[in-house]
Amino acid sequence: MSKNLLEQKILLVTRPLCEPWDEASKNFAFDLAKNVTTKNISILTHGIIKNTPEHITQENIYTKSQFNLFQKILLLFFLCRKAKNYEIIHLLFTPTKLNSWVIKKLLPANVKIIQTIATVRDDIYPKKDLRKIYFANTLVTYSKFAEKKVNEIFKNNSTKNISQIYPGINLTKFTPSKKDTELLKKWSINEKDIIVTYAGEFVRLGATDLIIDAFIKIWANPANHHIKYLCACRIKNDADMAKKNDVIIRFTKAGHLDKVIFSDTFSDMNALYNVSNIMIFPVTKMQGKFDVPLAMIEPYACKKPVISSDLPIFEEFSSKEINVIIKSGNEKELVKSILSLSDNTSKCTELGEESYIFAHKTFNISKISKQYTKLYDKLQ
Repeated sequence: MSKNLLEQKILLVTRPLCEPWDEASKNFAFDLAKNVTTKNISILTHGIIKNTPEHITQENIYTKSQFNLFQKILLLFFLCRKAKNYEIIHLLFTPTKLNSWVIKKLLPANVKIIQTIATVRDDIYPKKDLRKIYFANTLVTYSKFAEKKVNEIFKNNSTKNISQIYPGINLTKFTPSKKDTELLKKWSINEKDIIVTYAGEFVRLGATDLIIDAFIKIWANPANHHIKYLCACRIKNDADMAKKNDVIIRFTKAGHLDKVIFSDTFSDMNALYNVSNIMIFPVTKMQGKFDVPLAMIEPYACKKPVISSDLPIFEEFSSKEINVIIKSGNEKELVKSILSLSDNTSKCTELGEESYIFAHKTFNISKISKQYTKLYDKLQ
């Protein structure tokens, strides 16, 4: 017989859950917690999150929003004291050799463990190490691309339960809407401007220099000066700050800084997507990143045309019907695609409609949470 809400207690082990809600892993963890309503879900927070559902217990264990060494130590102390109180512990972060070894030692033998694998780090770990890192009997990957890798890692191990579940998004939050007038004023955007947005990272992903070069080419023609670049990248560390300064210097020297908008840390991603006309994600590498970039999927739900690179990891959620695909690292194709979409409203609408349908069919958090609920039920 299934256990009721009060009997089955599940702990989601994550980085600090708190504002700003602008990072894929913590956004998904919080949305999952809110939507698995038939379980008693505990989450790990920095501060108290207001207006959470009654089935969620908040453990305010973190002192900062950044998941630095001290916050990781706080997490380990919490697990030492409280892990025995849960029937299921669900790990939702990228595991390493060290944190997997430590957590495995800390967790009681009678507690069921699930690892949702954000990305497979086969670029830095051999298979023998990955077999130790993925220590839980129940493993979940975000993509089929990663599922194939994990199955290969445990090729001759029938005891491993490996499945694939996409990260869900809140489709009541990410939805098409009019451009926010306050944002238009804040960023000095007028109605005739075409806003092209990159919601990625300054240093990782290998896209920043490509994007700079592309826009300098675009703006070489004065007829394209109504196209503005919205750089929606957060400053995570000193390297990001240095790269942002480099971006400013390069656009200043080219005489185009007035056409660039920096959002920096920005919580209302739905408003950001909807103030944009075109989203770009021309990244050249995804090592160490969330397998399914929500910077593509969330704009799909907002009916925005997305230009992405042709990395193999994107093939599951990228096709000519739902987005524009360019060769990785190809500046000319990026320039051509931005100019083509900026002049073709009907094409933007067509892609937006198809990507909207795809997002609702594939990434609905309500459907995804039901898949996880079934997984939790199996572990009772």
